[in-house]
Amino acid sequence: MMTKFKYVDLIILVCFLFITVSCNESKGSQEIIAGGDDVVMILDFNYSTDSIKKVNWYLKTSEIPGMPDSMIRYMKTVDDHKSVDNNARILICSSSGGTVLVDRATKRCLFYAITPNAHSVEYLPGNRIAVALSTADKGNRLEIYDADRSDTVLFKDSLYSGHGVTWMEERNLLYTLGYDELRAYSLVNWDSPNPGLQLEESWTLPETGGHDLYASSENQLLISTSKKVWKFDLNNNTFGPFHPIANEPDVKSVYYDEKADHLIYTKGEISWWTHHVYSVNPTKKIAIPEIDVYKVRVIK
Repeated sequence: MMTKFKYVDLIILVCFLFITVSCNESKGSQEIIAGGDDVVMILDFNYSTDSIKKVNWYLKTSEIPGMPDSMIRYMKTVDDHKSVDNNARILICSSSGGTVLVDRATKRCLFYAITPNAHSVEYLPGNRIAVALSTADKGNRLEIYDADRSDTVLFKDSLYSGHGVTWMEERNLLYTLGYDELRAYSLVNWDSPNPGLQLEESWTLPETGGHDLYASSENQLLISTSKKVWKFDLNNNTFGPFHPIANEPDVKSVYYDEKADHLIYTKGEISWWTHHVYSVNPTKKIAIPEIDVYKVRVIK
């Protein structure tokens, strides 16, 4: 009888250890991308704290293999960066005026373009790239590129103080954020050499100074402005306060997992930049003192 119970206990123990290890492996796999100055780094979120960082990937934009030397000056102040193509490539744009697509494994440049005061970038179906340009000469607009044709604008539309661009596959719409406006575009002639966008709808923001745009679900967008953070219900087309950080000013980037109630964000603490990434549930602060961080993105 004792032998039987010991055998059952052993099975239970083995199962418990397997589940624990599996959970830890899953937990340890979450990565975040932070950028600032001429640096982009991918951190292991779960093993990074206010006193230590676990860096999984590091790139200086002045040292990208295959990128023309003439692009270096346009990549000095990184302000957005997203993992795309199943985490095989990294899209990076800079307020200094450039956008690049790099291979994660080799860090080699796959695409580049001069994009004045670019503030957000998004990967679209068909290997296309959308870039939102803020205030600058030849800025204040939305541009579309083909990743196989560097520095060749395929489509453009005016967008004052372009700061956000997010593709929503479930709705087959591209959402963009400007100074006081949210827009939704559909894809036009997308399989042709000359694709375009059609403006489907636009909404006036409840507050000026649009900064970041993030789709927290297929039914909700999060929008940061100069003084607050808002949610936008895509079914009712209504704005409301995003209560976890509704009254937080100068939020530069926001990520929210609705199911896990997990929030990650950055905010301007030293002028427009910071040296910290903030997390809620779990609550922690990751210090990045060596660069002036603007945005953080989460690899899903």
